[in-house]
Amino acid sequence: MGHVELARELGDAVGLCGLVHRRNAGALSDGFVAGGAIICENSHLSPREALDSTPSSSRHPKRVTRESILEYPHAAPPAPGETLQVAPGVHWLRMPLPFALDHINLWLLEDELNGNAGWTFIDCGIGDGATRALWERIFAGPIAGRPVRRLVVTHHHPDHAGLAWWLVERTGAEFWMPQAEYFAAHAMREGSAGFGFDNVVAMFVRNGLAGEKLELMKQRRTNYRSRVPGFPSGYRRLMDAQTHRIGGRDWRVIMGYGHAPEHAALYCEELGVLISGDMVLPRISTNVSVWANEPEGNPLALFLDSLSRYAGLPATTLTLPSHGLPFRGLRERIEQLKEHHRLRLAELHEACETPKAAADVLDTLFRRKLDTHQLFFAMGEAMAHLHLLHFDGRLKRSVGADGVVRYAQN
Repeated sequence: MGHVELARELGDAVGLCGLVHRRNAGALSDGFVAGGAIICENSHLSPREALDSTPSSSRHPKRVTRESILEYPHAAPPAPGETLQVAPGVHWLRMPLPFALDHINLWLLEDELNGNAGWTFIDCGIGDGATRALWERIFAGPIAGRPVRRLVVTHHHPDHAGLAWWLVERTGAEFWMPQAEYFAAHAMREGSAGFGFDNVVAMFVRNGLAGEKLELMKQRRTNYRSRVPGFPSGYRRLMDAQTHRIGGRDWRVIMGYGHAPEHAALYCEELGVLISGDMVLPRISTNVSVWANEPEGNPLALFLDSLSRYAGLPATTLTLPSHGLPFRGLRERIEQLKEHHRLRLAELHEACETPKAAADVLDTLFRRKLDTHQLFFAMGEAMAHLHLLHFDGRLKRSVGADGVVRYAQN
C-alpha cells in the first residue's frame, strides 16, 4: 500500500491539537484562543470521550493512535477543584476550557520556600471567572496553608498562560517562562510585532484564500486579550537544559519548537516523569502552523526535530500531557506522530502534481466543511506542510501574476 493510500486508510485520528484531518468530524471551537481544539470523531461523542475513551479497533484497525500500545495509569481525571497524585510530589489538577477541547491539565509540584513546605505550579488555565473560582477552591482545600514558590508557564497560549498575572498577584510567586513565549504573550495582547490580524489576512491572501472563505476570515478577530486579560510585567527566564531544584528533585528543561516559539517541557530523571505540555499528547497532535510574523518559517520541521529530543528518554517514562490522560509509551507515541506527518506530506506531494496554493489543498487535508475558526488553523497547517516539502526540495514554489504562492512537484 502506498503512502497516500495508507494515509486515507488510517482515517487520521491524530489532529494537530484540534484539526483532526479527514474522517474525524465535529466542531472546532476558537482554536486560536485555546492553542487548538479537538474535533470529535463522531458527533455523538463528547470532546472528553473523544480524548479519553478507547477507540474501536474494528472501526479503525489502523488508527494512528493505536491506543492499545499506550498505558494509562489513571482511568479518569480528578474532579473539578480536586487534585490527584500521579507521582511522588506531583499532583494533577484539571481545569475546564470553553472550547471543543474542554480541559487543560495543570501540575502542582511539592516544593519548599524558606525552609517550609510550598508549591511550584506548572501552567495556570485560561483567564476567566470559572477558572479563578476553581483555583480559589484549590487554595482553600488541597493546598491550603502552603505558599507558592513559583509559577512556571510552558508557553504563551491562553489555556496555559491566561491566569498567570492573577496567580502571581494572588500568591507572590516567582514567574518563570521561556523568553520567546513571554514576549509573544505581550505581542499577542497588543496585536504588535506581526501578530496583528491584518497581517494574518494578507498572508492567507498570498496563499490563495479568496471569495467567500476570505470574507468569512476577514470577519474573524482574535480575542487573545479577553482570554489573557493581564500579563506579568517581569519574569525569570526558562532556558533549554536548565536544571531546577523542585521539592528536593532535579527537573531539567527541554525546549521544543514548532507549536510555539519556545515551548518548555520539564523532565525529572529521579521520578521518570516528563511534563510534556502540548508537545506530546496521547490522542491528538499539537497544532503546527505558519504564522504571519514568520511567513517563511518551517515550523513542522522544527516540531519533528523537537520530538526526537524526547525520544531518548527511558521507555518507562510517565508522560504528563496538557490534554488527555497521563500515559506510558512515549517512544511509541512519538513514532506515531512522525508517521502521521510523513503520510500527510506524501499525500500533499501527490496533490501538487499541478501547482497548488495552500488554500487549494485544504480539501486534501480536511474533507469536511470548515468553519471560520477551523479555516484559520487549516490554512496555517497546510502552509506548514507545504513549507517543509519546499525547503526539503520536494516541491518548487512560484508566485503567479495574481500574487499567489503556489507549489508544484520538482
